Amino acid sequence: MAAIRALGPTQVLGLSALSHDASACVVRGAEILFAGHAERYSRRKNDPDLAPGLLAEALSFGRPDLIAWYEHPLRKKLRHVRAGQFRHAVDVEDLPRRYLARLDLPELRGVPIRYVGHHRSHAAAGHFTSGERHTAVLTADAIGEFETFTLGEFRDGVYRVFARCRYPHSLGLLYSAFTRRCGFKPNEEEFIVMGLAALGRPRYVGQLKTDLIELTPPTFRLRRNVHRGIGDWQPRADPADLAASIQAVTEEVLLGAARWLRSRVDAATLTVMGGLGLNCVANELLARRSGFDRVTLLPNPGDAGSSLGAAAAVLGHQLDWTGPYLGTLIEGDYPVAALAGALATRGVVGVARGRAEFGPRALGNRSLLADPRGPDSRDRVNRVKGREPFRPFAPVVRQEVAERYFDMPVDASPYMQFTARCRDPRAFPGIVHVDGTSRVQTVTRRQHPGLYDLLGEYERRTGCPILLNTSLNLKGEPLVNDLADARRFSSRTGVPVL
Repeated sequence: MAAIRALGPTQVLGLSALSHDASACVVRGAEILFAGHAERYSRRKNDPDLAPGLLAEALSFGRPDLIAWYEHPLRKKLRHVRAGQFRHAVDVEDLPRRYLARLDLPELRGVPIRYVGHHRSHAAAGHFTSGERHTAVLTADAIGEFETFTLGEFRDGVYRVFARCRYPHSLGLLYSAFTRRCGFKPNEEEFIVMGLAALGRPRYVGQLKTDLIELTPPTFRLRRNVHRGIGDWQPRADPADLAASIQAVTEEVLLGAARWLRSRVDAATLTVMGGLGLNCVANELLARRSGFDRVTLLPNPGDAGSSLGAAAAVLGHQLDWTGPYLGTLIEGDYPVAALAGALATRGVVGVARGRAEFGPRALGNRSLLADPRGPDSRDRVNRVKGREPFRPFAPVVRQEVAERYFDMPVDASPYMQFTARCRDPRAFPGIVHVDGTSRVQTVTRRQHPGLYDLLGEYERRTGCPILLNTSLNLKGEPLVNDLADARRFSSRTGVPVL
């Protein structure tokens, strides 16, 4: 697909919708003006529809010259036929052009639509925000049109694929099937399975390979279609052991594929995209053992990030990526002193300032913060959020001192995408998982001056250089987006939000 050629800056509205976790972004030339999630506006978790508030904010930046849609709709219809989803296959109301026409927005009338392949959107989101001319790209997710797993490269704006898997052979669908089998919600709670895996043993790897998946390096084949789950496979198994087993197989597939890609591509950087890019345990393994000098991920590697990927793909050039703070603005200076004081006296406080994060993880602007040292700090925050008690929380630490407290697999982890072993887990029990690891967020003054200064101020007051950082939301709800959401969170939990 050729990139746009224009005399001046082209404004593109990138859209991802009608599956799950809809999103929109606005790119003008190389500048990313806005990017946000539909669920933050509708308050409906993983909302597949483009919420009116999201579109209103996106269109406040002006009428787009072009709409970039993250999939090829007719190819997706063919996959619906292949999957036996005939009701979806014959439904023409979910075709993007019809869907957008029903929204009846004057700003979108007559605007041309360009369609970008699902995996190409993923790959473009990662590459065109990397700042690099040449990257290897590993994309792994549940399903787009037909592709589920692609190994390729971007070189000088040109995307090439060397190996792929197609539906029904999908590592993402297999992981989601295990999510259901372990008692959690597929396409939403896979990250709980990743955390649960540390409590179990991979007892069923051999049986999994016999019954469900055949490894065919650099890819794989499923031995049966798992799109509708795996039923009560291994009915007497402990869910923790099932989680450990699918996690181990996932890591084996991803590492083998990355090493093969390293032997094929002379790029120094591997970009990991797709929903499986959120598996930070596997990401640590890739960073340490894939052979690439760098492993990078967009903070939003799943389908929501593909609104940005579709826009990047049609533009065909590097974007000025300045960080994930691209959503709704809550005005006001970052309340460093007030936050440090509240943390020192109360131990837990919320913060909602600046532009909302683009991606599933709170990175300081829509965060619930706590002291990580107390023996009950994790339990206190879990009670506030209504989460399972075994699930870990993430630490945030200044980048220049991170290695002092964590065995980091990468130089920087600004988006909480890699786990690292904590060097002194007894000192920080609130942010250490049962396996001794933490999903670390590093921060520099350039990335987030307010959060950086808060860490310094809190260390000055208490001697603690680390804060527990989790998302400002209750279980099953989207992150806080605006001031009304913040006030509602505070009234329901009793936790102040500054």
